[in-house]
Amino acid sequence: MGAAIKRDSVPERALLRARAEDVIALSSAVEAEIVEVFSRPKFAGAMTGTRRDHVLGLVRDAAVRFEPTVRVRDCRDAKDNKYLELALAASATVIVASDQDLLVLHPWRGVRIIRPAGYLAV
Repeated sequence: MGAAIKRDSVPERALLRARAEDVIALSSAVEAEIVEVFSRPKFAGAMTGTRRDHVLGLVRDAAVRFEPTVRVRDCRDAKDNKYLELALAASATVIVASDQDLLVLHPWRGVRIIRPAGYLAV
C-alpha cells in the first residue's frame, strides 16, 4: 500500500522491480483488500484518485492470478492469511510486505517474508 502514497518511494520501487523482474501473484481476495484499503479515509486523503488508479493498474496489469484452494491459519492476524494462501497457490519463494504480522513469520514454509527495502537489496 505504501507504493500508492509516495511516488519513487521504496515500496513503489519494489513494485516496479517486481513487475520487471519477477511475478506478481494476485488473488481475488488480495485484490479486494487492496481496493478496500485504498478507499479508507486514511489512504484516500493521502493520495489522488489518479495515483490510486495508477498503482492499482501497475498491480493488476502485471499480475498472474491464482485462486487459493488451501486454507491456512498461521498468521496471528487472521485477515492476513489470504497472503499466505496466495503464496502457496503461486508456489512463491518470497512475500514482500511491510505488515509486521506477516514479517514475524519469516521464513514461513520455506517462503522468505521480507520488507520492500530487503527485496530491493537482493
